[in-house]
Amino acid sequence: MRIADHASIPDFRESARRALPRMVFDFIDGGSGSEATLRHNRAALDAWHLLARAPVDVAVRGTGVQLFGAPSAAPFVIGPTGLAGVARPGAEIDLARAAAAFGVPFVMSTAAAVPLKDVARASAGRRWFQLYLLRDRALTRQLLDQVADLGFELVEVTVDCAVPGTRLRDNKNGFSLPFTWTPRKLASVAAHPRWAFAMARHGMPQLAIVASLLAGHARTATIAETMGTLLNAAVTWDDIAWLRDHWRGKLVVKGLIDPADAREAARRGFDGIVVSNHGGRQLDGAAAAIDLLPEISDAVGGNLTVLVDSGFRSGTDVAKAMALGAQAVQLGRSTLYAAAAGGEAGVAQALAILRAELDTAMALLGAAQPYAIGRDRVRRAP
Repeated sequence: MRIADHASIPDFRESARRALPRMVFDFIDGGSGSEATLRHNRAALDAWHLLARAPVDVAVRGTGVQLFGAPSAAPFVIGPTGLAGVARPGAEIDLARAAAAFGVPFVMSTAAAVPLKDVARASAGRRWFQLYLLRDRALTRQLLDQVADLGFELVEVTVDCAVPGTRLRDNKNGFSLPFTWTPRKLASVAAHPRWAFAMARHGMPQLAIVASLLAGHARTATIAETMGTLLNAAVTWDDIAWLRDHWRGKLVVKGLIDPADAREAARRGFDGIVVSNHGGRQLDGAAAAIDLLPEISDAVGGNLTVLVDSGFRSGTDVAKAMALGAQAVQLGRSTLYAAAAGGEAGVAQALAILRAELDTAMALLGAAQPYAIGRDRVRRAP
């Protein structure tokens, strides 16, 4: 399918499924355990219904918002997706460039497959960085210094990974770094020659940022096990406070789902939070982010910026998040599917689709701009 013929995010998901070997698609598409949370994220979004409002003069509309004191073309953020380069060599660069051209922020993952400097050199847009607090604070400090020197304006510290979720699809497929090969895997790769040739040309992906900090780490473990060796299960609010002391830019806490934790983040003076269940990739059976969003938004009382992720696939999904108290939605798989299908052009098309869908929803909801979509525009199905 030509990029221009993709009309929805599900179209891009199907193109990604066709373009990628099974183990790679499953790594991107899958969740933890039985994938109950993965399914529930979608069901919960569908259970929130929108209430159209008419007649209202919505002839003049705009999707632009302010995020952390700067304009954004839409209430979207391309969120962090670890090892995006397995989908396409240089996928992080494609995502960053498309975000910059569109006018929204891009968040680079600690588990990126390209070096920090490559993204900084390739994109002049708003660059944020997603941080896992490493066991070694000296390494964390070293990484923060690199991020600051390269002009990243905001850090999102992920706190919902005390241990890695159990990724059964990865275990079943034997997804590992570096890739190991079996006859079944080789057959799948042979059936996807474009992906195979791209990887042969550019080299197999690795955890580039991690490799620069810990040479020789993670030779055979699965992705979940690899990150598990680095993650610090002893992280507390005091560790986040230490990070606040060593990072001069905006600091966002990513991975909160409990209103009590959101209140604590506000009490401690952090700049924002991301309401998230990690896209269904951590705690199997976790509550859906969209369901907790209104309670969390009420709990923080406007004292910090509230972002949300986990399962968003359309502009109407984004409209629901705005109604329930989010300032913006972070996109994960939606734009990664598009990068897998068509690189930077694919991501640009996906963002354009989402904005057009949001604009249509705004018009029919009687809202001239995203923040005008009020709580009265949604109802939870019985």
